Amino acid sequence: MSDLPQDEEDDRVLAAEYALGLLSSEAAAAFEARLQGEPGLRALYASWAEDFAQLSDELEPVAPPARVETALRAELFGAERRARPGLRWLWGGVAVAGLAALVYFAGADRGPQGPGDPAYVAEMVGGEGAFVVTASYDAGRGALTLDHRSGEVPEGRVMELWLIEGENAPVSLGVMDGGGRAEFTLAGELAEKLRGATFAITDEPPGGAPGGVATGSVLAIGQVSEV
Repeated sequence: MSDLPQDEEDDRVLAAEYALGLLSSEAAAAFEARLQGEPGLRALYASWAEDFAQLSDELEPVAPPARVETALRAELFGAERRARPGLRWLWGGVAVAGLAALVYFAGADRGPQGPGDPAYVAEMVGGEGAFVVTASYDAGRGALTLDHRSGEVPEGRVMELWLIEGENAPVSLGVMDGGGRAEFTLAGELAEKLRGATFAITDEPPGGAPGGVATGSVLAIGQVSEV
Protein backbone atom coordinates (compact mmCIF):
# COMPACT_ATOMS: atom_id res chain seq x y z
CA MET A 1 0.00 0.00 0.00
CA SER A 2 1.13 3.57 -0.66
CA ASP A 3 2.04 5.86 2.25
CA LEU A 4 0.62 8.87 0.39
CA PRO A 5 -2.48 10.61 1.78
CA GLN A 6 -5.64 9.30 0.14
CA ASP A 7 -6.33 12.47 -1.87
CA GLU A 8 -2.77 12.48 -3.26
CA GLU A 9 -3.03 8.77 -4.06
CA ASP A 10 -6.35 9.39 -5.85
CA ASP A 11 -4.77 12.19 -7.92
CA ARG A 12 -1.82 9.95 -8.78
CA VAL A 13 -4.12 7.26 -10.15
CA LEU A 14 -6.34 9.84 -11.85
CA ALA A 15 -3.37 11.39 -13.65
CA ALA A 16 -2.24 7.99 -14.87
CA GLU A 17 -5.74 7.11 -16.12
CA TYR A 18 -5.89 10.41 -17.98
CA ALA A 19 -2.48 9.73 -19.58
CA LEU A 20 -3.80 6.37 -20.81
CA GLY A 21 -7.07 7.82 -22.07
CA LEU A 22 -9.20 5.75 -19.68
CA LEU A 23 -11.36 8.56 -18.27
CA SER A 24 -14.86 9.32 -19.49
CA SER A 25 -15.38 12.52 -21.47
CA GLU A 26 -16.80 14.25 -18.38
CA ALA A 27 -14.01 13.08 -16.08
CA ALA A 28 -11.34 14.04 -18.62
CA ALA A 29 -12.83 17.53 -19.00
CA ALA A 30 -12.88 17.96 -15.21
CA PHE A 31 -9.27 16.78 -14.97
CA GLU A 32 -8.18 19.20 -17.73
CA ALA A 33 -9.89 22.05 -15.89
CA ARG A 34 -7.91 21.20 -12.75
CA LEU A 35 -4.67 21.08 -14.74
CA GLN A 36 -5.03 24.78 -15.53
CA GLY A 37 -4.66 25.82 -11.89
CA GLU A 38 -2.82 22.96 -10.17
CA PRO A 39 0.93 22.76 -10.94
CA GLY A 40 1.26 19.66 -8.77
CA LEU A 41 -1.32 17.82 -10.83
CA ARG A 42 0.39 18.89 -14.06
CA ALA A 43 3.63 17.45 -12.69
CA LEU A 44 1.91 14.15 -11.87
CA TYR A 45 0.49 13.91 -15.39
CA ALA A 46 3.83 14.81 -17.00
CA SER A 47 5.59 12.14 -14.93
CA TRP A 48 3.12 9.42 -15.96
CA ALA A 49 3.22 10.46 -19.62
CA GLU A 50 7.02 10.24 -19.60
CA ASP A 51 6.97 6.84 -17.89
CA PHE A 52 4.52 5.40 -20.42
CA ALA A 53 6.51 6.86 -23.33
CA GLN A 54 9.65 5.17 -22.01
CA LEU A 55 7.82 1.84 -21.86
CA SER A 56 6.96 2.23 -25.52
CA ASP A 57 10.49 3.27 -26.51
CA GLU A 58 12.01 0.17 -24.89
CA LEU A 59 9.92 -2.26 -26.95
CA GLU A 60 10.45 -3.30 -30.54
CA PRO A 61 7.41 -3.47 -32.85
CA VAL A 62 6.51 -7.03 -33.87
CA ALA A 63 4.71 -7.64 -37.14
CA PRO A 64 2.13 -10.46 -37.05
CA PRO A 65 2.07 -13.17 -39.73
CA ALA A 66 0.61 -12.14 -43.10
CA ARG A 67 -2.29 -14.57 -42.54
CA VAL A 68 -3.55 -12.36 -39.69
CA GLU A 69 -4.01 -9.40 -42.02
CA THR A 70 -5.58 -11.60 -44.68
CA ALA A 71 -8.06 -13.09 -42.22
CA LEU A 72 -9.00 -9.68 -40.84
CA ARG A 73 -9.57 -8.22 -44.29
CA ALA A 74 -11.68 -11.17 -45.31
CA GLU A 75 -13.77 -10.76 -42.16
CA LEU A 76 -14.24 -7.01 -42.49
CA PHE A 77 -14.43 -6.57 -46.23
CA GLY A 78 -15.26 -9.96 -47.70
CA ALA A 79 -12.84 -12.46 -49.18
CA GLU A 80 -13.47 -11.20 -52.71
CA ARG A 81 -11.96 -7.75 -51.99
CA ARG A 82 -8.29 -7.20 -52.76
CA ALA A 83 -6.11 -5.67 -50.06
CA ARG A 84 -4.89 -2.16 -50.75
CA PRO A 85 -1.12 -2.18 -51.41
CA GLY A 86 1.22 -1.20 -48.65
CA LEU A 87 -1.07 -1.71 -45.63
CA ARG A 88 0.65 -3.73 -42.91
CA TRP A 89 -0.46 -4.39 -39.34
CA LEU A 90 1.78 -3.89 -36.33
CA TRP A 91 0.90 -4.84 -32.81
CA GLY A 92 3.98 -3.16 -31.44
CA GLY A 93 5.59 -1.12 -28.72
CA VAL A 94 2.71 1.28 -28.20
CA ALA A 95 0.16 -1.50 -27.74
CA VAL A 96 2.38 -3.56 -25.48
CA ALA A 97 3.31 -0.55 -23.38
CA GLY A 98 -0.36 0.24 -22.92
CA LEU A 99 -1.03 -3.33 -21.87
CA ALA A 100 1.82 -3.21 -19.37
CA ALA A 101 0.36 -0.08 -17.85
CA LEU A 102 -3.09 -1.64 -17.69
CA VAL A 103 -1.71 -4.63 -15.83
CA TYR A 104 -0.66 -2.15 -13.16
CA PHE A 105 -4.12 -0.64 -13.00
CA ALA A 106 -5.74 -4.05 -12.61
CA GLY A 107 -4.16 -4.15 -9.16
CA ALA A 108 -4.41 -0.46 -8.28
CA ASP A 109 -6.90 0.86 -5.79
CA ARG A 110 -9.52 2.28 -8.13
CA GLY A 111 -12.38 2.17 -5.66
CA PRO A 112 -15.18 -0.36 -5.24
CA GLN A 113 -16.74 -1.90 -8.31
CA GLY A 114 -20.12 -3.56 -8.22
CA PRO A 115 -20.36 -7.30 -8.77
CA GLY A 116 -21.19 -8.15 -12.35
CA ASP A 117 -19.90 -4.77 -13.56
CA PRO A 118 -16.64 -5.55 -15.39
CA ALA A 119 -14.54 -2.86 -17.04
CA TYR A 120 -12.94 -3.38 -20.43
CA VAL A 121 -10.09 -1.61 -22.20
CA ALA A 122 -8.46 -1.82 -25.60
CA GLU A 123 -5.66 -0.06 -27.42
CA MET A 124 -6.04 -0.07 -31.18
CA VAL A 125 -2.83 0.48 -33.13
CA GLY A 126 -2.01 0.73 -36.83
CA GLY A 127 0.38 2.35 -39.26
CA GLU A 128 3.52 1.04 -37.52
CA GLY A 129 2.35 2.52 -34.23
CA ALA A 130 1.58 5.96 -35.69
CA PHE A 131 -2.21 5.58 -35.39
CA VAL A 132 -3.49 4.95 -31.86
CA VAL A 133 -7.00 4.94 -30.41
CA THR A 134 -7.73 3.79 -26.86
CA ALA A 135 -11.09 2.52 -25.65
CA SER A 136 -12.54 1.96 -22.20
CA TYR A 137 -15.93 0.58 -21.21
CA ASP A 138 -17.65 1.44 -17.94
CA ALA A 139 -20.29 -1.21 -17.30
CA GLY A 140 -21.85 0.82 -14.50
CA ARG A 141 -22.74 3.59 -16.97
CA GLY A 142 -22.96 1.39 -20.06
CA ALA A 143 -20.55 3.84 -21.72
CA LEU A 144 -17.74 3.11 -24.19
CA THR A 145 -15.22 5.98 -24.42
CA LEU A 146 -12.80 6.34 -27.34
CA ASP A 147 -9.74 8.57 -27.32
CA HIS A 148 -7.98 9.25 -30.64
CA ARG A 149 -4.40 9.61 -29.43
CA SER A 150 -2.46 9.96 -32.68
CA GLY A 151 -2.62 9.46 -36.44
CA GLU A 152 -4.41 11.16 -39.32
CA VAL A 153 -7.78 10.22 -40.80
CA PRO A 154 -7.98 10.64 -44.60
CA GLU A 155 -9.59 13.91 -45.61
CA GLY A 156 -13.34 13.67 -46.07
CA ARG A 157 -13.55 10.40 -44.10
CA VAL A 158 -14.65 9.46 -40.59
CA MET A 159 -13.56 6.73 -38.19
CA GLU A 160 -15.95 3.84 -37.60
CA LEU A 161 -15.51 1.39 -34.73
CA TRP A 162 -16.28 -2.31 -35.26
CA LEU A 163 -16.74 -5.11 -32.75
CA ILE A 164 -15.47 -8.49 -33.97
CA GLU A 165 -16.56 -11.44 -31.86
CA GLY A 166 -15.29 -14.86 -32.88
CA GLU A 167 -16.62 -15.91 -36.28
CA ASN A 168 -19.56 -13.49 -36.19
CA ALA A 169 -19.87 -10.66 -38.68
CA PRO A 170 -18.36 -7.35 -37.50
CA VAL A 171 -20.85 -5.03 -35.80
CA SER A 172 -20.58 -1.25 -36.05
CA LEU A 173 -20.52 0.46 -32.64
CA GLY A 174 -20.44 4.04 -33.85
CA VAL A 175 -18.72 6.77 -35.84
CA MET A 176 -16.20 9.41 -34.77
CA ASP A 177 -16.40 12.47 -37.01
CA GLY A 178 -13.05 13.85 -35.91
CA GLY A 179 -10.19 13.44 -33.47
CA GLY A 180 -10.35 13.78 -29.71
CA ARG A 181 -12.84 11.85 -27.61
CA ALA A 182 -16.18 10.23 -28.28
CA GLU A 183 -18.55 8.28 -26.07
CA PHE A 184 -21.07 5.63 -27.12
CA THR A 185 -23.77 3.88 -25.14
CA LEU A 186 -23.71 0.11 -25.60
CA ALA A 187 -26.84 -1.99 -25.31
CA GLY A 188 -26.59 -4.88 -22.86
CA GLU A 189 -26.42 -7.54 -25.56
CA LEU A 190 -23.43 -5.82 -27.20
CA ALA A 191 -21.66 -5.24 -23.90
CA GLU A 192 -21.87 -8.96 -23.17
CA LYS A 193 -19.81 -9.64 -26.31
CA LEU A 194 -16.83 -7.49 -25.29
CA ARG A 195 -14.88 -10.11 -23.33
CA GLY A 196 -12.18 -11.52 -25.62
CA ALA A 197 -13.47 -9.62 -28.65
CA THR A 198 -11.49 -7.44 -31.06
CA PHE A 199 -12.00 -3.77 -31.93
CA ALA A 200 -11.12 -2.46 -35.38
CA ILE A 201 -11.35 1.04 -36.83
CA THR A 202 -11.89 1.77 -40.51
CA ASP A 203 -12.12 5.02 -42.43
CA GLU A 204 -15.58 5.45 -43.94
CA PRO A 205 -17.62 8.12 -45.75
CA PRO A 206 -19.39 10.72 -43.59
CA GLY A 207 -22.25 9.09 -41.70
CA GLY A 208 -20.55 5.70 -41.59
CA ALA A 209 -20.26 2.61 -43.75
CA PRO A 210 -23.21 2.24 -46.14
CA GLY A 211 -25.43 -0.69 -45.22
CA GLY A 212 -23.39 -1.41 -42.10
CA VAL A 213 -20.62 -3.09 -44.13
CA ALA A 214 -17.04 -1.76 -43.89
CA THR A 215 -15.73 -0.30 -47.15
CA GLY A 216 -12.60 1.65 -46.21
CA SER A 217 -9.09 0.93 -45.03
CA VAL A 218 -8.44 -0.63 -41.63
CA LEU A 219 -6.72 2.09 -39.60
CA ALA A 220 -6.16 0.25 -36.31
CA ILE A 221 -6.98 -2.92 -34.42
CA GLY A 222 -6.72 -4.12 -30.84
CA GLN A 223 -7.80 -6.85 -28.44
CA VAL A 224 -10.39 -6.09 -25.76
CA SER A 225 -9.19 -6.95 -22.24
CA GLU A 226 -11.05 -7.06 -18.94
CA VAL A 227 -9.49 -5.15 -16.03
